[in-house]
Amino acid sequence: MWESLVCILRQSISNKKHVYEISGKSQFKKKGVYSFRFEDYNSSVDFVNSPFLVQESTFKSKNGSFETLRLDLIDQTTTKYQDADIIVFNTGHWWTHDKTSKGEDYYQEGNHVYPRLKVLDAYTRALTTWAKWIDRKIDASLTQVFFRGYSITHFWGGQWNSGGQCHNETEPIFNESYLQKYPSKMWAVEHVIQNMKTPVIYMNVSRLTDYRKDGHPSLYRKEYKTAATEDSTALYEDCSHWCLPGVPDTWNELLYVSLLKYGKGTWKS
Repeated sequence: MWESLVCILRQSISNKKHVYEISGKSQFKKKGVYSFRFEDYNSSVDFVNSPFLVQESTFKSKNGSFETLRLDLIDQTTTKYQDADIIVFNTGHWWTHDKTSKGEDYYQEGNHVYPRLKVLDAYTRALTTWAKWIDRKIDASLTQVFFRGYSITHFWGGQWNSGGQCHNETEPIFNESYLQKYPSKMWAVEHVIQNMKTPVIYMNVSRLTDYRKDGHPSLYRKEYKTAATEDSTALYEDCSHWCLPGVPDTWNELLYVSLLKYGKGTWKS
């Protein structure tokens, strides 16, 4: 979505040299932070990597190192965007990985590491931590907060690492019986947002992206030298990402319309 937004905004600039990547310079380069500056508008569009919104921790013991996810602590990247005019949050896909899905000796609150915790419960607790941080730290008169929903993946025949694929898909889903249920994670998002003091615009993209099984890069992200290599790679496709131009452009059109309709803050001046 960030890449799409940078491209859309840059296209409207007459002098393309006035748009440049400041995070590409050594003095600006930081891990997980990317930024394009739009000189004519004295503004930047930044991407800050925080896949869970809450803090990941690593501990060393005599049996080796182990990781936990601190459901009660917001990620330390907040200082990089706290004073932004517009912030678009998202978390979802990383909660489907094996470690987060199983929730065994992984989720932590205070000094307690849960032997087992359901992923939806953990996700809701993490969102609650995020919401409390927003209510404490964000000045709603200056900053407009968005939460972009979870884009449903399209795996036919298994998950991404067990035969799931979207290869050669050229049309969206037309038969709605093939659409998936509204994600439980997004019900959790809606519930948390409804109980916040800070107004948050929820961009519900789950259903509209569910139709677009044809919008994934599939095998087309690289060139394969032999058909055999392509066939073997087809067993391990990544259908959780999207082509550009494509679906993320629609998300940014919704972002723009939402700002016109609901937005408030310094960006209007």
